Amino acid sequence: MGLNNLTLYLRKLNLFIMHDKHQEFFDKLAVEWDLMYTAEDLERLSHIISKIEIKEGIDILDLGCGTGVLFDLLRRRITPSGSVTGVDFSIEMAEKAHRNFPFDNVFVVDADVINLPFEESSFELAFAFNAFPHFSDKQIAIEEIHRVLKNGAKFYIIHLESSKDIAEVHRKIGGAVEHDEIPPKEKLKQMFDVSEFVNVCIEDKPGLYITHVINSK
Repeated sequence: MGLNNLTLYLRKLNLFIMHDKHQEFFDKLAVEWDLMYTAEDLERLSHIISKIEIKEGIDILDLGCGTGVLFDLLRRRITPSGSVTGVDFSIEMAEKAHRNFPFDNVFVVDADVINLPFEESSFELAFAFNAFPHFSDKQIAIEEIHRVLKNGAKFYIIHLESSKDIAEVHRKIGGAVEHDEIPPKEKLKQMFDVSEFVNVCIEDKPGLYITHVINSK
């Protein structure tokens, strides 16, 4: 086995180990995940989503969807002619999301964002709410998001805390999420540039983190 092949093998092995630890961590949280969000959190999130252009009839991808926190906010905007597809690597989260939202135009897939089971150019809009720091390989994830989004589609990363506070919370929790954080602004811009996203806008302040980009093909 050559050095390049060995390096690739070890990288994939490391991602598998990370995935397994993260999956176990979030599986254990699934039962009480919905209780983590206060009425104020949900109101703020609703306000953020309300300011985003979401056309009726489009297909939306919710990455790291958890138990479906965004589902109802998105489903009401797209009307029955559109769809919301949630993806989560935690089977417990995915199953709970499916139970929470048994609608004909809401779909939930147990999968990892670094290997999305969708055809190229399948979605017009994508979100990652409280999820991006947990992606095992963020560059590969961004490349996959680029692949499954249509040309001109937007991708939003949303948190109700600053990147600094997110990293601090994860350090205090420790374990599988101890080192989960959002890359620094310039690094993240570079990652999106490599994967052919344009118009990178990052807002990072106390109580809010939003990045949005436009897919280019």
